[in-house]
Amino acid sequence: MVPFEKHVFVCTSGKTCPVESNSPGVHARLKELVLKAGLNSSIRINQSGCMGQCGYGPMVVVYPENVWYAAVKVEDADAIFTEHLVGGKPVERLLYHPLKPGPNKKPKIPPPAPQEP
Repeated sequence: MVPFEKHVFVCTSGKTCPVESNSPGVHARLKELVLKAGLNSSIRINQSGCMGQCGYGPMVVVYPENVWYAAVKVEDADAIFTEHLVGGKPVERLLYHPLKPGPNKKPKIPPPAPQEP
């Protein structure tokens, strides 16, 4: 017997996911939905450290299925909860398709050079 049927990790660390993409809001919404449905003994929602995919976040990963979601917004949390966590089907439009295994951080684009008058 395992403690949880599903374990969900939301990246809430670094500069990109929490600051630029509101991953704490995604985490809070998923926790709220699980609690409201009374599923907190079978579905665990956790904050996580960096998942090495900076620039594609917030990243959300669901185990044991090993399903990765990218660019998740607070309003997407409802679909992940209803369709995937309860319904068993991953949300296709949010699936992350990495370029290669491992870190896939988007390169930082340098700011444009100042224009001379």
